Parts: sequence; C-alpha cells; structure tokens
Amino acid sequence: MSFVSRSSRFLLAAGLITVSTSLLRAQQNEPQKPDNSILSMIQHFSEDAPGAWTADQLTTMGRIRDAALTDPYAYNELDHLANNIGPRLVGSAQAQGAVDWVAEELRTLGAKVTLEKTMVPHWVRGEELASLTSWPGGVPGTQQKLVVTALGGSPPTPKEGLTGEVVVLNSFAELKVLRPGSLKGKILVFNRPFDKELAAAGQGIAAYEQSVLYRALGPTAGGAAGAAAVLVRSVGSADFRLPHTGETLYAKNVVQVPSAALAAEDADLIATLVKQGPLTLHLALTTQILPDVPSYNVIADWPGTEHPEQIVMVSGHLDSWDLGTGAIDDGTGIVMSMQTIHLLAKLGIHPRRTVRFVAWMGEESGAQGAFTYAHDHESEIGSHVAVLEEDFGADHPIGLTFSGVAALRGYLAPLAKVLDPIGASMITPGDEIGEDVAPLISKGVPGFTAARDPRFYFQYHHTAADTFDKVDPKNLAASAAVMAVTAYALADAETPAPR
Repeated sequence: MSFVSRSSRFLLAAGLITVSTSLLRAQQNEPQKPDNSILSMIQHFSEDAPGAWTADQLTTMGRIRDAALTDPYAYNELDHLANNIGPRLVGSAQAQGAVDWVAEELRTLGAKVTLEKTMVPHWVRGEELASLTSWPGGVPGTQQKLVVTALGGSPPTPKEGLTGEVVVLNSFAELKVLRPGSLKGKILVFNRPFDKELAAAGQGIAAYEQSVLYRALGPTAGGAAGAAAVLVRSVGSADFRLPHTGETLYAKNVVQVPSAALAAEDADLIATLVKQGPLTLHLALTTQILPDVPSYNVIADWPGTEHPEQIVMVSGHLDSWDLGTGAIDDGTGIVMSMQTIHLLAKLGIHPRRTVRFVAWMGEESGAQGAFTYAHDHESEIGSHVAVLEEDFGADHPIGLTFSGVAALRGYLAPLAKVLDPIGASMITPGDEIGEDVAPLISKGVPGFTAARDPRFYFQYHHTAADTFDKVDPKNLAASAAVMAVTAYALADAETPAPR
C-alpha cells in the first residue's frame, strides 16, 4: 500500500471529479476543452523550483552533502575530544583544555576565533555510596548496595554519611497530601519511571520532559518538606543499573539537601520492599561546591562576502557531565559544527553571510554561556538570520526541525530535495531546538536542528555509557551533512529565512 498525504488525496479527488464531469459532458455531446488537471498535478509534484537559491547554489549544496558523507573530519575530531580530552564538567581543567583545543582547531581552519568569557559553577562530584541497611526479610547485619550518582549542584552528606527511613512517592501530588512533618529526617525517593513506550513511538523528548521535572525540582520539594536527602529514579531508558545524572534546581529559601539519581532497577527494588514494611538507607556523598570560575564560549566566524554582519550560527555545547566522556552529549554537536567550517574551507566556499561557529559553555549547569552571549550580543540579535544547534546525539537524521513562522516549511522545500538522497527530507515544526539558542529564538530568530530517530539517545544520555563507541560514523557523517548543507543554504540564500 502506498502512502498518500491528506492534501495529495484531496487534490487527486478533485482531479478525478473534474475528469468525471468532463466525461459526463462529453457523453451529453457538450463541447469541452481538454482537461489538464491531472497533468498539472503531476507537474506540481515533480517540479524543481529553486526557491531562494539558484541552480548553481543547489549544486553546491549537493557538493557539501557528498563531501560530508566521505570526510572523516568530524569523527576524528570527536575521537580526540571524547577519548583524549574526556569528560568536560564545567569549571574543570578538562573543560578549559577543550576550550583551548577547539579554539586552535578553528584557527587552523582559517576562521576568526574569539573567546567569550562567562562565569560558571565549579562543582566536584567526589565519591558516592548508598546501601540498604535494613529491610523486610533481610538477614540481620547485612546490606544491599545501591547504584547512585550525585545530582549536579548537590551538597555533600555529613562526612560519615547519613542513614534514614525511606519514603517512596510517585509524584508531587503524593508529596502534597503527606502529613506535615512526616518526612523529617527521612530519605525521600521519587519513583517516576521514564516512559519507554512514548520514547519508542518517536516522542523521546516528551518522555524526558515528563520525568526530568523530578530530577530538577524533587530535591527542593523534598527539602522543603523536611527530608534529610532525596533520591530520584534515573531519567532515561537505560538498563544495566546505569544512573543518570543532571542538574538539580535548588530554591534559595529552602534547605539544600543532598540529592542523587538512583538506578532504575534499584528504584524498583526499593518500591517493592517498602510495600512489605519499613526499610532504612545509608547515603554518603563527598561533593564539593566551590566558588564560580571563569570559562569561555568559543566563537569562530567564517566571514560573509556580501553581508558579513548577518549571521548564520552553527553550534553545540562543549561542556559535558563527568560520568562518561560526553561523546553523544554533546561532543557530536560540537564536531558537526566544526565540520561545517571545515567543509566550507576545504571546498573554498564563502557564502554571502557569515557562518558563525559557537561552542557553548555551561549548558549542563544552567546555560550560563547562552545567557552571556544573548547579553553581550543583544544589539546584534536582529542581524542573526538563523541559529542551528545540535544537542540530541547523532543517530540517523530524518530531516530538519524548525522553530519559527510556518512559511519556513515552504522556504526550505528545495533544501529538503537536496537532503532526500540521505533520507533526511522531512521538514517539521518543533519547539525543541536547543537550550543554548533558545534566548535568540525567543527574540524571533529562526532556529533549526536535525530531526532524528529518538529510540537510543536516552539509553546513554547523562550516564557512564556516553562514550565514543556509541557513535556510528555513518550516522555522524549524515548528521554533519544536514548541518553543513543547511548552514550554507541559509547563509547564501538570496532572500533570508522568513521570520
């Protein structure tokens, strides 16, 4: 069975009605002009209108696409970033090493590089231990080890750790109806499962958003209710007892209690045992919260030939969590953006407008670099023609997601045909482009990111399994092709993207 879109089906039906009417009139010996509605439809669906681009520009897009598919630059750069530099927690020596390395790589390509200072938190993970110390049916004097990882920004426990009775809740609504004071001195566990079925149906971000609220807000909610510590079921589809870290948001007027993510299997264990009777848990975290330190966004311009003041941005965030090596989140976004500049240099392409590379700093800790950029470049935001960010891994791209006016879909139609040979021709609206470009999009700048297969990303996201081996070089190359082609198209178009 072939798929026919609703609009195509309507047009086809209209055409058949016209043909049927023509035949009826012919039978009635009424003189008729030849009906060309079906032929017109065929012409409409097969035409190659160049839109905002010339035939030569469309050919150049094809050259960029094909070069990206065969050039190992992005994969090789990711190898070094993930394996040699490693995890890049904000405020760390490795984060600064990554800044220096990326800046030098872009200078080597011939781009104009600047470092934009931004202040970032300096939080150190330390050691993290947890175990059940008593539970229904347990052998006296034994413990069950739990797999936990501290949440970003968590304060430490006392040096000797803390032990408390466990209370398991599934929602904020359940917390709201608890008797005041009933959590005092206890360890609260939020057991909100990640919806794997929703993710498998192509709604990975929606599944993440439903669960991540408990990671972000759960520790403050628990602290406000008197809990001694808060554990949150890991936000992701990972199995094999992989805890998922991430930032938590502490309210200034609430006691900041130690918080950690709990592996999904251990959350299930606790939820099962607590139904049988009381259990106690020991938690020890040796985190450190140090004064903020300076870091940098790396900005590299490939100047435009006619309108250098107009900017098309390609970007990813350079910082990462420290459990893995930040290959997927967001090393892939960084090297795709680097490859865009690399390909323009390699092919000798200089678009009308400036293509600006940005490696954001501090996305995982509150988007400090993004807000610094929006503040420092406030007077230039009107000259930003488009912003691209990749922060959703590098699985196979199926097209482009855009944020902006509906007219962008038609504007991008010729670009979709260029990307069709790699299976990336879908053009769809969406709100999730990237946290770092969100301040610019909120000011009306059109935003773009690759649309992807979402099934695997949250298996590795923010876990110790976010490592270089998880990146498929063919999918990375296709993703880099989508970014490079889109950036060139937007930078060299005769008319800017509508906004």
